[in-house]
Amino acid sequence: MKSVLWAQFIKDKRNPLFILLFIAASILGILLFAGGVQSPTKVTIFSEEENASEIVEKWQELLNMDSSFTFEIGTPEQAREDVTDGRIDVALKLMDMDYRLVIASELPTISLVRQHVEKVFQREAQIRAVAEAEEDENVRSKINSYLENAPFHIETRGLDGEALPNFNMSTQLLFAFTFLVAMFILGLKVNNVTHDKVSGVWNRMILSPISKVSMYSGYILYSFLITMFQIVVVLLLFKYVMNYELGDHLGLIIVISAFFVFSMISIAMLITGFVKTPEQFLSIYPSVIPLLPLISGVYMMPGTITNPVLLFIADLFPLSHAMDALMSVIFNDGRLGDIMMSLLIMLLIGVVAMGIGINMIERRK
Repeated sequence: MKSVLWAQFIKDKRNPLFILLFIAASILGILLFAGGVQSPTKVTIFSEEENASEIVEKWQELLNMDSSFTFEIGTPEQAREDVTDGRIDVALKLMDMDYRLVIASELPTISLVRQHVEKVFQREAQIRAVAEAEEDENVRSKINSYLENAPFHIETRGLDGEALPNFNMSTQLLFAFTFLVAMFILGLKVNNVTHDKVSGVWNRMILSPISKVSMYSGYILYSFLITMFQIVVVLLLFKYVMNYELGDHLGLIIVISAFFVFSMISIAMLITGFVKTPEQFLSIYPSVIPLLPLISGVYMMPGTITNPVLLFIADLFPLSHAMDALMSVIFNDGRLGDIMMSLLIMLLIGVVAMGIGINMIERRK
């Protein structure tokens, strides 16, 4: 096994560009589609009205209340320049009771900023309408005091009685693109089995003292290690450098990733059992893999896909089970016992697919 493992490592050592490009692709995909560095979004506010200073001071206080964004006062010229150059995602042009968003492109954070600003302006419009109707300037203080001692309080809880978690779509997309690239890496590494069979290396190894168990173990273990290297590098980068929300159980996340990688290696080995040449594998595997995240719904909010046929197909592959376990650990503070069923399902898929795949490879003439 060591000799097979070392031979696969030497191939990548001579040409490490393959692995580096895939790692860079996963990082770039996350940065493009998951929102980049996770930090409080800065929004520059400005006004071009005659009483601009009064308007921005009034709305800055209201906008920063109960907000995950940071609204800072700036000049109109600097705000537009910062948006154009990409230093900030959005700026806010304020009027007395209206606003305009200044954006350069429709980023994921824009809709969140728009929702928050619209909610604040609607609330202020309602308070102003009540004040004008009752001709009472103390309406705001009365409303605030009433809300502090309101007769009804609404509290949201999950089905288990616990507080609802704060779901972060960027975190889900982080794992979606990381696992997508991981599936391509492990698939191309498993394809070395077919490549060595066609080139004659496989027959020479059979005639050597190496057992077939060691031969298969070498290919599988190297595919597992190189894929886990890519996943761990990306997770460490986005947790400690990009400040993504990955929870406090990084070790458990890596365990889930390991089960997922083993299961997907087994599926790649199963596909290898159906093909005779590495070219056939490259025509089938890259066509199937991009469909798995779509069917599993990892690019969408949980619960978006409700079609029973698609849900059944997604359950046949480990990606949906891995994402369920990861979201439970990160957002629900799940422990090993909470995700044990997902791990066992991934292990079962891996064992069955690996057994069938190797059996088909051995039976092929």
